[in-house]
Amino acid sequence: MNMKTVLILLVLALATIFALVCVLLTRGRAPSTCQHQPPEQEDPDDGQSLVFADLTPEELAQVVRYLQGSLGVQLVDASRAKPSDNCIASVDVQVPAKAEVLRFLDGGGARPRREALAVLYFGNQPDPNVTEYVVGPLPTPVYHRDVTVQKYGGKVPYHRRPVTGKEYVDINALIQRELRKAPRFLAACCESDGTDLAILTTAPRGFKSGDRVTWFVLFRGVAGTGYYLSPVGLEVLVEHGDLHVSRWRLRKVFYNGQYFASTGDLEHAFESNLLEVVRIEKPQAEVVLGSMRPRNPPGSLGPLQYEPQGPRYSVRNNRVTFQGWSIAFGMNPNTGPRLFDIRFRGERIVYELSLQEALALYGSNCPGGMSTRYFDGSFGIGRFAYELVRGLDCPYTATYVDRHYLVESETPKTNQNSLCIFEHDAALPLRRHFSDSHSFYYGGLRKNTLVIRAVSTLINYDYIWDFMFHGSGAVEVRVHATGYISSSFLHGRGTDYGNRVGPHTLGTMHLHHIHYKVDLDVDGQLNSLETQDMEYELVKDPWSMQHTIERPYLRRERLEREGEAAFLLNTPMPRYLSFTSSKPNKWGHPRSYRVQIVSFAGEHLPPSSPMERSISWGRYQLAVTRRKEEEPTSTSVYNQNDPWTPTVVFADFIDNETIANEDLVAWITVGFLHVPHAEDVPNTVTVGNGVGFFLRPYNYFDEDPSVNSPDSVYFSGEQDAGACGANPLACLPPAAACAPRLPPFRYGGFLNL
Repeated sequence: MNMKTVLILLVLALATIFALVCVLLTRGRAPSTCQHQPPEQEDPDDGQSLVFADLTPEELAQVVRYLQGSLGVQLVDASRAKPSDNCIASVDVQVPAKAEVLRFLDGGGARPRREALAVLYFGNQPDPNVTEYVVGPLPTPVYHRDVTVQKYGGKVPYHRRPVTGKEYVDINALIQRELRKAPRFLAACCESDGTDLAILTTAPRGFKSGDRVTWFVLFRGVAGTGYYLSPVGLEVLVEHGDLHVSRWRLRKVFYNGQYFASTGDLEHAFESNLLEVVRIEKPQAEVVLGSMRPRNPPGSLGPLQYEPQGPRYSVRNNRVTFQGWSIAFGMNPNTGPRLFDIRFRGERIVYELSLQEALALYGSNCPGGMSTRYFDGSFGIGRFAYELVRGLDCPYTATYVDRHYLVESETPKTNQNSLCIFEHDAALPLRRHFSDSHSFYYGGLRKNTLVIRAVSTLINYDYIWDFMFHGSGAVEVRVHATGYISSSFLHGRGTDYGNRVGPHTLGTMHLHHIHYKVDLDVDGQLNSLETQDMEYELVKDPWSMQHTIERPYLRRERLEREGEAAFLLNTPMPRYLSFTSSKPNKWGHPRSYRVQIVSFAGEHLPPSSPMERSISWGRYQLAVTRRKEEEPTSTSVYNQNDPWTPTVVFADFIDNETIANEDLVAWITVGFLHVPHAEDVPNTVTVGNGVGFFLRPYNYFDEDPSVNSPDSVYFSGEQDAGACGANPLACLPPAAACAPRLPPFRYGGFLNL
């Protein structure tokens, strides 16, 4: 045996010994702390949540093809349709009736037919109107039925239709033609020929039903910055109600506190020295008011949230599950995020939780600002929920989901990564106690929450929509407002309506009111409404009769009718208001969920206003009504352009029917008054600008359900708190080495613009 053979045998022997030692040392150990742990499989879905799912691009395309071949009229693509054309305005899923869905989900009934709701604008016919069709069954439609009269009690007049992108393009062309009639004025006021001015719509459009007359506000447009803070003082009123674009007219011009019949008259006043012109110089992009460009180089990286062993939630199709929670999610292109069939520990808590409307109502001494009442659903809260920025809008490692829609086009579009789902560590205990008497121990649980988030950009404002699910069985709904304020040109007594935030910029006061629908099913469909609040009673001390004591006691009340359950905005409301079941918990109390509102709403439009009925949902911070299939939403996209004869009037839902032991819906308004100030430049910050509500278990369980959380921590004074086996927190240092392989940063949010 030569030396080479000896060395080879020696190496093999050493390798064998090393392998045996490794096996012996690792026998019985737990898997590596970095090993991916898939989330526990909770109750299997079997695709049931797809009954609520948004339409796929293929389904949307099938509906378009069916309508093109089945209506017997010529359809023009809405992206280029004139008002005198017929076009498909939008297609969305038609959610089946609740009774039908519950028979399928709970009773073993047949899966409901999958259908679409198609909205068409018929401008090329003797009686122009808006018509809604239910189309089905999907994926291969063979029928359609007109549901317009069934839903609204009659045809929808054509003037109520939302303004399309093509209509805005034609209006802008008209304004540009008119601006060319005032060249010397534009050069003097704005160093412009008009082509570099941004044009912002207002709404509603007129003073009475049938009007389609809109004020447009002109701003200095600088690439890469928000123009909303740079008004030039010029506003124009355009009449655009005629079916023929050639008949549209500019009706009025406003500049720096003065009104003129035309841009020609404005030019004449300038040439005659009858006009006070405020010269606004063209700014550089890097110094323009409201620029968001960084002013300092990047610093050190901030904290990074990640899951050492992978996500603890699971997303399958349109359903997410997490530690007992199960939620079906979707996005309405008009009204935005919508959730269905929200269950905790296998029991349905909420059948539907959906955004209904976002109102922004302004004050100003300029015509555009003072007349603005934006009903954002008519613009498209869901449609304009664009791609989220990984690592800023949501955690870098969140799950991002694409949303598909068909609006003003015959081709489906995708907002990729426009909804995110993640587990959030709030860096706050959900509960904890340190015992320093009798026995020494510590017990607690981190506040880890499942979050479903989308962000909508509605012209200048960005709304962050959060739906949060806690280990205690509570649901939290929250909205934050950020983005740019809208502004008016500062003139006269402008500061009666806001604060000066720039050389010629008035940050105009406004209110944000947001409306939600919450169809609670607490331990079944049939619920009642109970309130609890405190009062004091003066009683004699039982142990010292010569003395008295003010003793707080609990006043309980069962509300019997809708009128009793309609609580006006900014008025006192019972501190505890609960949807109750007829079934008790272990301690004899009705199983209940409490509605708790966090809001700083402004004042609702006075009832004497001719358009108040179109937003009559805003009268109430909370209204509870009997659920009806014919009352699916609190408003309509058609209310924006005809608020004087609204298509849907929420106040009519409240007709004093009984609400005892019925299927009930809570309609919740939250909001805040915003008086813009210097710190709103460049953007309004989210700090202090968040409102929402909670749905909290109230005697629904026999104890806090979070006691079953696998994240619970407990150790006593006799234990070694630094031992991983005694305290899960002691296991974290090794997990710090489990930093994930982050995907490369990509962004495609500008693709659909």
